[in-house]
Order: sequence, then structure tokens, then C-alpha cells
Amino acid sequence: MFYDLLLLIAVLFVATALLLPLNAGKAFTAEQFFFPLYLLLVSFCFYTWFWMHGGQTLGLRAWKIKVLTLDRKPITWKHALLRFSAAMLSWLFFGLGFLWILIDKNQRSWHDHLSQTALFFDTHGADH
Repeated sequence: MFYDLLLLIAVLFVATALLLPLNAGKAFTAEQFFFPLYLLLVSFCFYTWFWMHGGQTLGLRAWKIKVLTLDRKPITWKHALLRFSAAMLSWLFFGLGFLWILIDKNQRSWHDHLSQTALFFDTHGADH
């Protein structure tokens, strides 16, 4: 998650820079509710693109892990939306959904269960 967070922060900086001219170059205020929604949408697109194109974010690629459906097929938009939404919910509960893997018999998180996806070791390598 740490590797992905570093890359996501850079993407969010670029996304903000692209939007700043539309706000006269000024910082966004709390009244501008669209800005956090925009960043959430950018984050969703970031993860979804990686998950749907090879099943690996930068962090998953480093550890040779893929996100796939339970029958080991690439995930769809629906899977990605459910997975991302449940992951956000997990963070709202202080990461409990992520820690769930420690007590789950199949080592699946809340977002794995809700989206019917799982992490699998990439036995063929990142190039196949």
C-alpha cells in the first residue's frame, strides 16, 4: 500500500495542478465540495486502471501479486467499484477491513469479500 500511496500522491498533485487554473490559481476551500469528490474520482480511476490492466498496481507488481476475481479472471468495472468502495469503508473503520485478513480463513479483506476478488501470487511474472 505504501508504494501505491506514493504514486497516488503524485497523481493527485498533478490532478490538482490541472484543476487550479479553473479556480483562478487559488487554494480550494471547504465550501467547494466538488474538489474532494474530484480527488476521490481520480483515486478510483488510478486503482481501477491498474486493476483492470494487468491486475497490478505498482505496489502489487513489486510483490508479484495480482488482483483477480475468485475464478482468477481480470476484474470488471463493477468489481473495481465494489472493491474501491469497500476499501474506503475499511479506512473509515480505522483499517479494520484490511486487518480482517489476519482472522479470515482465506486471508481475504472486506473489499475482497464484497467485490468477490482476491489477491493471488503472480506465478508467471509481470511480463506474461
